[in-house]
Amino acid sequence: QVQLVESGGGLVQAGGSLRLSCAASGSIFNINNMGWYRRQAPGKRRDLIAVITNGGRTNYADAVKGRFTISRDNVKNTVYLQMNSLKPEDTAVYYCNSPGDVGPVYDWGQGTQVTVSS
Repeated sequence: QVQLVESGGGLVQAGGSLRLSCAASGSIFNINNMGWYRRQAPGKRRDLIAVITNGGRTNYADAVKGRFTISRDNVKNTVYLQMNSLKPEDTAVYYCNSPGDVGPVYDWGQGTQVTVSS
C-alpha cells in the first residue's frame, strides 16, 4: 500500500505562487494516473483538479487551467503541483492520490493547507 505525504503549502498573497510536493512511500512508476485534489471547506468533497499519466499527459479542471501545472518524477516517487497566479478561491487543503475508476485508490494523506489572502 502506497502512503502519500503532501507538503509545500502555506500562506501567500493573491497573485503569488506555491509549489506542492507529494512524496509516495513506494514506487509510483507503475501507477498510471496520479492527481491532485483539493477540499475548499470542511465537510465538502475533495475535487480532482489535475491529473498526470505515466506518459506525461495532463488534464486540468477549468478552475485551475492555465495557472497550475502538474508534474511527476518517477525516480523520486514524487508528484508536484506548481501553482501560479493564485486566487483567494484557491484556498483549500490539497491532497494527492491516484484517481481510479471508482474513486481514489489509496488512503488519503494529511494534505497541505494553502491559504491565499486578497
